[in-house]
Amino acid sequence: MMIARWSIDAKFGYKPQVIELMQRWLREIGSQIGWNASNTRLVTGSIGALESTVQSEVQVKDLNELNAAWEKLGTISAHQAWSKEMEPFVVSGTQHWQIFRLIDI
Repeated sequence: MMIARWSIDAKFGYKPQVIELMQRWLREIGSQIGWNASNTRLVTGSIGALESTVQSEVQVKDLNELNAAWEKLGTISAHQAWSKEMEPFVVSGTQHWQIFRLIDI
């Protein structure tokens, strides 16, 4: 199993708008690629992390599953429109993916 974490930083004063748009993305767009409340969570910086940071973490089986989701995402026109709606509220260039492997304990 893996965790794919997408991170972005909100402009000062716009974190509530970024969170709302991320929640809407999960309901309306992420659900089309199989990302929902059962395998995805949203987190935000609090202590020892930038308060402006908003992250989406999705659990996937492997890189093949993640790649298939990304490929399908590229075909959803609502995703492109959402990206343009989000742009005024985020710090340009802060968005990035990190992929982690889950370790059994």
